[in-house]
Amino acid sequence: MFFRKRTSSEDDLSRILAECRAGKAPAQRALFRQFFGYAKSVSLRYSNSVEEAEEVLNESFLKVFQRLDQYDPAYPFRAWLRAIVINTAISYHRKYHKLDVVSGLEPGMDAAFDDNVVDRISADEILALVQELPPIYRTVFSLHVVDGYSLREIAALLETNESTVRSHFLRARQRLQAAIRAAYPHFFPTGPHDLYPIP
Repeated sequence: MFFRKRTSSEDDLSRILAECRAGKAPAQRALFRQFFGYAKSVSLRYSNSVEEAEEVLNESFLKVFQRLDQYDPAYPFRAWLRAIVINTAISYHRKYHKLDVVSGLEPGMDAAFDDNVVDRISADEILALVQELPPIYRTVFSLHVVDGYSLREIAALLETNESTVRSHFLRARQRLQAAIRAAYPHFFPTGPHDLYPIP
């Protein structure tokens, strides 16, 4: 039977986590520095501003240090941290923004859309447009597309039903399509015989 050899970085993380459980401040600072960038990128996806993202981030790391005994080393620490950040962001929005629902679709949002256009836009450009979505749409879209939650799992997280989540996801996708059309009109044909420009 083949066993994967542990890497030195995994051993370092295990040592840091053990010292964090023992309440050692240098280890807590080391863990924070090591995962700050990753955690902040997650919190930014679910926040309305950099200030909100920082609040979510600080509260998330506080929860991490308080709940380290609940972490199962059989699973990647990064995934456990991500779940904490996402849940903290959702709780934050539930408390301060109520994840307000925006109803109704804008005219023309159900127009045909070429999904291949997305291939011509960078991930950063798409995420910037996702950030412009209303909070509930941004949250559902990010949970489903970026973080891989199923619609059923999202419904449980948001304490709503799956059909509502599906509706939010559809509307988020339609709004994002409209935003892409507005931001990158040169990717869309203006007539029946026009072709997409070759990059």
